[in-house]
Amino acid sequence: MLHTMIVEDEKPILDLMNYIIGQNPHYTIVGAFTNPLEALARLPELKPDVVFLDVEMPKMNGLELARNINELSETKIIFTTAYKQYALDAFQVYAFDYILKPVTPAEIERIAGRLAKQQRSVPPVEPQERAAVIHCFGGFEVRNRERVPVRFPTRKTEELFAFFLCHPGRELSKWHLADLLWPDMKEDRASHNLHNTIYRLKKLLKEHEIGMDIQKINDGYRLDTDGLTYDVLAYERYGPVLLGVMQDAEQAERLCSLYKGPLLDKKDYMWKASLEEGYARQYTALLRSLVERDLAGQEWTRAERRLDSYLALYPLQEEMNLLLMDMYASRRKIEKLASHYARFEADYRREFGLEPPEEIRNRVGGHLAAFSIQKLTKKRGMIDEQHTKSNGIFEAHT
Repeated sequence: MLHTMIVEDEKPILDLMNYIIGQNPHYTIVGAFTNPLEALARLPELKPDVVFLDVEMPKMNGLELARNINELSETKIIFTTAYKQYALDAFQVYAFDYILKPVTPAEIERIAGRLAKQQRSVPPVEPQERAAVIHCFGGFEVRNRERVPVRFPTRKTEELFAFFLCHPGRELSKWHLADLLWPDMKEDRASHNLHNTIYRLKKLLKEHEIGMDIQKINDGYRLDTDGLTYDVLAYERYGPVLLGVMQDAEQAERLCSLYKGPLLDKKDYMWKASLEEGYARQYTALLRSLVERDLAGQEWTRAERRLDSYLALYPLQEEMNLLLMDMYASRRKIEKLASHYARFEADYRREFGLEPPEEIRNRVGGHLAAFSIQKLTKKRGMIDEQHTKSNGIFEAHT
């Protein structure tokens, strides 16, 4: 039984969470507070195993409260908020998990499952690299603990697993899944196919000891990742923070390193388009924040390396091309600027049959013109200086 504390400044939401968590047999609520200072004061007395914290609260916000709790106890912290941008902040204060409002019974049960597994777990004898490996960015690859590629029995089995991986921990309606995979098939036949495909997938995951399972929940299914981390899951949990200012460079570096290219690249899944675009935006925001940090610290080589790696994936992304060329201009690397723009211009014409956007042409033209003027001014100065010296020599001899 998990002794549980809830801290939520809005009374109606606190009452709702009290009810939802209280209905779950794994939890015993030992305290529910609208005042975070009161909750902190009662912490030593109540000794909760887990605390559900709202992030935005008066007097003391949830992040600050979490830091205080970490100093006083080993209580597991679960953040509850309506705003995704706090995800990375939550990770920074060692939160056990992070769920978005409205809180549902399924999410509360998921947290209980994770806590129970951690309590039962024994530190592994095998090193961490013995875990299965899953990559969804830059393609789709699943390898078991021996690093042997997992071969799916059918294309639908593979696509179904990919869809689950892109929606971790979510309850997915069986009718939605059936329509997704067999849109033109009659309902009963599609449902039968889904049942068989789920069976094949569960069997495959068990045989290869992937460390995941597909759970039947109500009228649908949910992927239980069982603590196994992979690229999309990391972005799902912590990527949304990239809407704001980067706060944890180390964690940002880790997320950036996970991105190897577009989501499920070279897979023709119709449903992936919006997800692919969203993760690409997150990666772009992540890398932009790191580059800006590098530029502020005058880490020119590192910034250039980051931009080169990005443009290897997205060679025609205009903002990053401009950022790199502006950096070349600011450091007077005019040859690199001209060479990079020439490649960009050729690639742009080949891809779109058009000239590059006017903004880029004008920006680069301005940089090159400014350098030409500076070079000409310097040359004239040298000529004037030489002329002055020559006149001085002539006057000395006369």
